[in-house]
Amino acid sequence: MKRRNPVPTVDCVILLPDQRIVLVERKNPPLGWALPGGFVDEGESLAAAAIREAKEETGLDVHLVEQFHTYGDPGRDPRLHTISTVYLAHAAGEPVGGDDARQARAFAWDELPLLVFDHSRILADVRRYLETGERPAP
Repeated sequence: MKRRNPVPTVDCVILLPDQRIVLVERKNPPLGWALPGGFVDEGESLAAAAIREAKEETGLDVHLVEQFHTYGDPGRDPRLHTISTVYLAHAAGEPVGGDDARQARAFAWDELPLLVFDHSRILADVRRYLETGERPAP
């Protein structure tokens, strides 16, 4: 029997100095707005993947602040079972879409668009953490 494992991914919550959140509009299905992120390459660390994906999709050089949480619900990605490690990061400048991002924009917390995957949940968890220090349950 061939074993099939979940695929590792990373997502990056990029906070700009004015506390806006950087999101990307995806070029590929599922279409919509998402956190910058993607698949971890073989031989690549999670942190390196987060930095690379953020740069490719937003043009921003990010400083990873902390590894926030890992999300692994089997239904979080309609394409396949992924496990995503989410990082909190800081960056300066304005994002510009690249790679598989149609565009990249910064949004105020109260003006977030509809998001794909489980990214609404992730951002709700991050916002609660930033406001109260409470982390998501394991």
